[in-house]
Amino acid sequence: MNQKQVNAFRMVMRHGSVTAAAQALNVSQPAVSRLVADLEASLGFPLLLRTGGRVQPTAEAYEFFPEVERMFYGLDRLAQVADEIRTLQRATFRVASMPMVSFEIIPLAVSRFTADHTGIGITHDVHTSPRILDLLAARQIDLGLAQTLPGRTDVDVLAAFNSDCVCVMSPDHPLAGRARITPKDLDGQPLVALNYRTLTYSYMMQCFAEADVLPNIVAETQPSYSACGLASLGVGIAIVDPITPRIFGRSLVSVPFAPRIPFEFQIMKSRDVPLSRAGLAFLEVLNEVLSDHADIVTEGHNKNA
Repeated sequence: MNQKQVNAFRMVMRHGSVTAAAQALNVSQPAVSRLVADLEASLGFPLLLRTGGRVQPTAEAYEFFPEVERMFYGLDRLAQVADEIRTLQRATFRVASMPMVSFEIIPLAVSRFTADHTGIGITHDVHTSPRILDLLAARQIDLGLAQTLPGRTDVDVLAAFNSDCVCVMSPDHPLAGRARITPKDLDGQPLVALNYRTLTYSYMMQCFAEADVLPNIVAETQPSYSACGLASLGVGIAIVDPITPRIFGRSLVSVPFAPRIPFEFQIMKSRDVPLSRAGLAFLEVLNEVLSDHADIVTEGHNKNA
């Protein structure tokens, strides 16, 4: 018994005659008759009564036919699932990002992506950069947006991006109208600093040291949106990435900081694990969204390329 034989029998049952079955299969009538006869020999019982050039299904055929239909339903279902996977209407995708890109960048990318691929399920988690790197290394997520160091060898960097940190403060702060702010301007000013483990903290302390200014840090926090929240309430000026303050609207004023404090992040995947078709498509959309933010985010050099 093989699939061609079973399908020939199925078409005869569906269309009511060998002639119609042959037309549906685009083969000759003798070919259909031979396939059904071979199936009968394999099964050990007759399926069709052949009288006067016509065929009539046997009782055994009616008993056998529902199981045949169930089998072909399974094959049709497999073909449908394969088509959904091929056309990116069926997949699961896992992405994790640091908070900075989780309020605007990732939501925009997910919105655009799901509008075109309604059957794909996306999981988005927000973590610190070290946690994201660990999840990538353990292959628990497909894509990660985080900060990493060149020496990290268990992830592949797909793209790198740069931005310049800004000073954020409440609109009524005396420095809110400045075109730019330097470490000298912040001498004695209450500051909200990002956690000492962050790269931004290290860059900030280096800038103040080079300007011979001792920063007046009144609060230390992480992530950037927490620092922005404190700054909006007048606790102090915060030096953060340029994206996070945008979610606070008019409750915060952003002023460029000089000298430049870079805020860099990378799009990464697990080392030596190719992205799925869904992952590649999402990466394309994500890069488009980041390109739309070229006023504050620019593409950097990918050291792993």
